[in-house]
Amino acid sequence: MVAGWLAGRWRGRRLRAELAGKPAVSKFVDASLAVLGLLLAFTFSTALTKHDQRRMMVVADSNAIGDFYTCASLLKEPVRSKLRMVIHDYAALRVNLAQHRYNETTFESALVRFQQMQDQMVELVSQALENGTPIAVSLTNTLNAVTSSHASRLVAAKDRLPTSIVLLLLLSAVSSAMLVGREQGAADETDMAGTVSFIILVTFVIFVTLDLNQPDRGLITVSQEPMKRLLSTMSQ
Repeated sequence: MVAGWLAGRWRGRRLRAELAGKPAVSKFVDASLAVLGLLLAFTFSTALTKHDQRRMMVVADSNAIGDFYTCASLLKEPVRSKLRMVIHDYAALRVNLAQHRYNETTFESALVRFQQMQDQMVELVSQALENGTPIAVSLTNTLNAVTSSHASRLVAAKDRLPTSIVLLLLLSAVSSAMLVGREQGAADETDMAGTVSFIILVTFVIFVTLDLNQPDRGLITVSQEPMKRLLSTMSQ
């Protein structure tokens, strides 16, 4: 944006010389700022909505795992202890994966481990059903909720702003700064404080928007507090 503003200011001064000091009337600055404001509002709102969805997915996942753990606690031994241990390890892996920065290899290996744990859960639930547990319906429903929640979290984690929209936002910011510089250069008037404030403000809004759009490597992360509280109750 600074480079665009300087380029626009240089072009504005040349335009002023070509017009022999006559004012260059243009509505492009107002139009570009309106488009930039619209894009900033749209992308920030979308990124924030996706962040809230990921946060709600953590709560839903925690509730699903907690309900399944409660049903497992009502089963007879030895299935009860085995199933509770698998569920505990499943929740612990959830927390551990979220506490470390994103790594493709680690993430893929964790997905494999999640699938293995879910297969173990299905096998142990099948054993409980064969033994004639009275909570067969509740046990099956909570198992389905855990697997469905896992799929929903994967979708939410990979749901990002389209690259084309991000590029359009960046292009709009640079173009607006260029047109502002062009107008100031043509008028031979420079509001340095206003220009710097405008560039800094837009930059921070774009930075926060992009940070919300990268939950696996950004500064703004999704709180895992519900899962941590659940894990602490399982350890008691």
